[in-house]
Parts: sequence; C-alpha cells; structure tokens
Amino acid sequence: MEKLGSMGSVESDLEKFLEEKKRKRNPLVPVGALLTAGVLTAGLISFKRGNSELGQLLMRARVGVQGATVALMVGTAFYYGENPWKKTT
Repeated sequence: MEKLGSMGSVESDLEKFLEEKKRKRNPLVPVGALLTAGVLTAGLISFKRGNSELGQLLMRARVGVQGATVALMVGTAFYYGENPWKKTT
C-alpha cells in the first residue's frame, strides 16, 4: 500500500512541476484572465446600478481583453510547438 501512496506523491509532484512551467512560460495569461473577470464584474455592477452606457463600454472592453488573452495563449502555444520543454541546441 505504501507504494501506491509514494507513486501518488510522485505524480502530484510532477503535476506541480508542470503547472509551474506553464506559469513561467506564459505569466501574462493568468493576468489576462483576472483582468477579464474584473472588467466583467465591473460591467455587471454598472448594469445593476442602472448605468447602461458604462456597462456597454465595459462589456466591449471585456471582449477586447478576453480576445487579447486568447491570442496570447494561442501565440504561446504556436511559439512553443508540441513540446514546450524541448531544449534547442
């Protein structure tokens, strides 16, 4: 039974390592996601308060920020190709 526990630990460590690599490889994607969520929240609050003009502006801004985030993700995937950890010599 201990082998299963230790194997799970190794897999857990590997997953943590891969997640760290993703963040180091493209640190702006989480920032873009947070910006998107923030602008969306501000827009929804504006609509709830009755300021539809500001709400519409913020929804358009959200689309722009979200598009930039997706473009950044696609660009990074294209740049790194199939194996982002492959070292070039």
